[in-house]
Amino acid sequence: MLTLDTVTSVVDGETHLADISLTLESGSLNILLGPTLAGKTSLMRLMAGLDAPTSGRVLVDDRDVTGVPVRDRAVAMVYQQFINYPTLSVYENIASPLRVARRPKAEIDRKVREAAALLRLEDMLDRTPQALSGGQQQRTALARALVKDASLVLLDEPLANLDYKLREDLRAELPRLFAASGSILVYATTEPAEALLLGGHTATLHQGRVTQFGPTLDVYRRPATLLTAQTFSDPPLNVLPVTKRGPAVTAADGTAVPLGDRMTGLGDGGYTLGFRPHELSLRPPATTAGVLSAPGVVAVTEITGSESYVHAQALGQRWVALDPGIHAVSPGQTVTLYLDARRCLVFGPDDRLVAEPPTLAAA
Repeated sequence: MLTLDTVTSVVDGETHLADISLTLESGSLNILLGPTLAGKTSLMRLMAGLDAPTSGRVLVDDRDVTGVPVRDRAVAMVYQQFINYPTLSVYENIASPLRVARRPKAEIDRKVREAAALLRLEDMLDRTPQALSGGQQQRTALARALVKDASLVLLDEPLANLDYKLREDLRAELPRLFAASGSILVYATTEPAEALLLGGHTATLHQGRVTQFGPTLDVYRRPATLLTAQTFSDPPLNVLPVTKRGPAVTAADGTAVPLGDRMTGLGDGGYTLGFRPHELSLRPPATTAGVLSAPGVVAVTEITGSESYVHAQALGQRWVALDPGIHAVSPGQTVTLYLDARRCLVFGPDDRLVAEPPTLAAA
């Protein structure tokens, strides 16, 4: 078990991490999700012992290891920018942590070949890194981390440089590979979709702070704050500021927002609705109960082949709608956007979640 106890990191007067407390269980998969410069790599370096916190403690199985250097910890780390020994063969790169640990020759050979098979490197074991593609070099670095049998494995956006098919395969394989050893696996990513594919637990980060930590689907479905919801949405979360007066809820221009009894019991005042692109449609629904329809002016359309992202200005906001199929709408064109308001997340004046969709509340 790894515990971070209110750790803070200040470098040259700049706060990189602030008051972070996390407990990661043995055998668990943990995702650090946030944009570039959110603090993911800084937090991993602190977990590994590459850096020491300015304040707070790092504990492993309740033993204080704050300040203990990485060489004295059972840690493996793989960066997005792969690091291999340029003069060693792929075989020797993978074997290097086992040789340092003075493992028997037969065990080294077995583990190297098992890892090479899992990462499709069997035909490259005699090559040096310079003879490999970027993806093959990254797989070599991953194989070296795999054979180390470390109790803490830190993967900092490790699949970003791999081709799509291999990236998808490894997303499915990595949690199983490392969990079998009982390791704590920590995986940093900027992509909400990748966090959802991996599962496990997710910590959302923003400007060096953890905004929420819990089972990945729970954090996605029940973001505690608007900031967490925005971190866990790509394309960006759609928002609509509304005002509640008695039973009536309206947008800034007076448009009625049909939330039903979602906000019963909440005080009058300003709130923010949050909804993801797949909850906004260009197609009229079968039933209009609880549906907000609003005219929108198209800014740009992104067609992926199986679906379209339509960016439009509506009710004073820039929204993104995700619709199945191809929608050949042009910039400047007026469209009607449909939102089942009952599916919105409702955030209070302090941006904390105050009402979730009924289907989630019943889950």
